[in-house]
Amino acid sequence: MSIGAVLDEAWTLFTRFFLRFFVLGLVVFAVVNLVLALIFEAVSSDDAGTALWLLLLSLATALVGTIWLQGAFVYAVQDARDGTFDATLGEVFTRVSHSILPLLLAVLLAGVAIFVGLLLLIVPGLFLLTIWAVIAPVIVIEKKPALSAFGRSRELVRGHGWTVFGIVVITGLLTAIAGNLLKAAFSFLPEFLEILIGSTIAQAIVAPFSAIALAVTYFRLRDAHGGEPASADA
Repeated sequence: MSIGAVLDEAWTLFTRFFLRFFVLGLVVFAVVNLVLALIFEAVSSDDAGTALWLLLLSLATALVGTIWLQGAFVYAVQDARDGTFDATLGEVFTRVSHSILPLLLAVLLAGVAIFVGLLLLIVPGLFLLTIWAVIAPVIVIEKKPALSAFGRSRELVRGHGWTVFGIVVITGLLTAIAGNLLKAAFSFLPEFLEILIGSTIAQAIVAPFSAIALAVTYFRLRDAHGGEPASADA
């Protein structure tokens, strides 16, 4: 397994099924950014009470929405790796609905641990970010419980740490740069529309690539470790 091979497969899937991945992202990011745009409207009108409730709603929507989307991308990659994308968008979201709670718990726990690690010495945070890079695919594909997914992810990454770290860093930088450039293209719009339209389109375009790359990383790591394991409910 190499960084180049993973990124090449990810790019192939991203470009070949771009419209399908784009629409998946568009559905979620449109809702998330609509709430965020409403927050800015409330703040600008000095409606602090409404802004606070919208902020809480925005955080909840963004958390659940992005986690659901992350799981959807994993399943979509599994479906598309054979060269076809047979599942409808509704089927993709429905198939990952059972994984929302374990994904939510895993993301919250990992996020806190990685954040603390980055605050302390940076290196521990980067280490955790690497060994837990494929938690989402483990939960979605293998149906592992949240806590078991941490150990399974580390088991898969073992022996390929630098490769996985490189993939995480490269895709993170590429999506951050591309996202900011795309958002800048909509800076001429009023703030509400810039958030609702600009941010939504930018995120729907760039977010799939990093998610696809991590899903591909999972499948290649799994193959390197001997193929498909039994799922937790088998």
